[in-house]
Amino acid sequence: MADTAAYGALPFAEQNAFFRRKLNLPTDGWTDIYTQEHDWAFVVAGANRDAIVADFRAAVERAIVGGASLESFRKDFDNIVAKHGWDYNGGRNWRSKVIYDTNLATSYAAGRWEQLQEAPYWQYEHSDWVRHPREQHVALDGLVLERGNPWWKWYFPPNGWGCQCKVKGLWPRDLQRLGKTGPDEAPEVNLIAHTIGQRSALGPRQVMVPEGIDPGFEYAPGAARLRGAIPPEKPSPTVPGSAGGNGLPNLRPQDPLPPPRPVAPEMLLPSGLEPEAYVRAFLEPLGATLEQPAIVRDAVGERLVVGKELFQTAQGEWKVLKRDREQFLPLLAQALLDPDEVWVRLEWMYAQQKAVVRRRYIARFAVEGQEVPALVVFERGEDGWVGITAFQGAAQSADDWRVGARLYAREQQ
Repeated sequence: MADTAAYGALPFAEQNAFFRRKLNLPTDGWTDIYTQEHDWAFVVAGANRDAIVADFRAAVERAIVGGASLESFRKDFDNIVAKHGWDYNGGRNWRSKVIYDTNLATSYAAGRWEQLQEAPYWQYEHSDWVRHPREQHVALDGLVLERGNPWWKWYFPPNGWGCQCKVKGLWPRDLQRLGKTGPDEAPEVNLIAHTIGQRSALGPRQVMVPEGIDPGFEYAPGAARLRGAIPPEKPSPTVPGSAGGNGLPNLRPQDPLPPPRPVAPEMLLPSGLEPEAYVRAFLEPLGATLEQPAIVRDAVGERLVVGKELFQTAQGEWKVLKRDREQFLPLLAQALLDPDEVWVRLEWMYAQQKAVVRRRYIARFAVEGQEVPALVVFERGEDGWVGITAFQGAAQSADDWRVGARLYAREQQ
């Protein structure tokens, strides 16, 4: 490992937000919390009291958000140990560096995971200034794979204690510059059995870890958090207009929607397909797959996370076939990508006595064989999402859905 940390010198918003959303959790050993569970919990192995964890969290946050150096963190480490009489394992320099490096590296990786969602290709970069490079990591240097390749779920760095490898986003022009006509072939993932937790209060257990990765690092930091940002589908359907409420500034449009856009017949799906086929047809135009969610930047620059979880219950069961218009899901994706209008409104929740902000995407399409245009609405709020595709009276009732403050209007051709 290098003497100074490669991460944290230039903290960024996604990295800071990832760390700040973690919950403090006392633990007895490093195996109490494993792999993607670290996306949600801040732990220091062996720090089993709330007060110690809270003090370490503050010190680590100064390092991540404030850019504090390792030597500055070590002063905090010494003060915390003295204050709480903490009996830790290992030497002072080694233990403080592990806490510092690991938290900076994983929070950096999680922030980059979120940032890189817009790049279609990712390239593995081995850091050539580490003191003791791992042969397997050196062999991966320069590897280019598609963003959604399942290989990244295992090998998105850091891939071990002190690992300083990173990932860089690439575009098709970058592949041309590298002399590539497409992404590389993903290396084979060879799983090796490791026994961990020999001294844990929970007892030892066996885990399967890909070759070249230290146990506990066989996951992509931030990936689980990204999936957690996918909103659930609301059980109740969306309705035109707004519930209103005193003083809520919900306005109505003065101009008509643009003319409906024609839809190619092949864009729609036949009935009777497996649920995965309908969900895939929704996700692919948005840059997501069944295996990998994606961040979509909408017409006004807001980011939405989309993934298969939009159409699954909490137990992972498909509910897409309950929509009765699943063959039109590609139109719902187009309403997000290229809406006629985007509205934001406040809806008063009488039961909770509070206002909820809802963002509504509206688009109309001329579908072959249908006498009236298809009205497509995708609505997102803090309590979930809901979407509709309607034909009956859509041309006459479209204005009922245009309420609130209009953020975007598509220019008419």
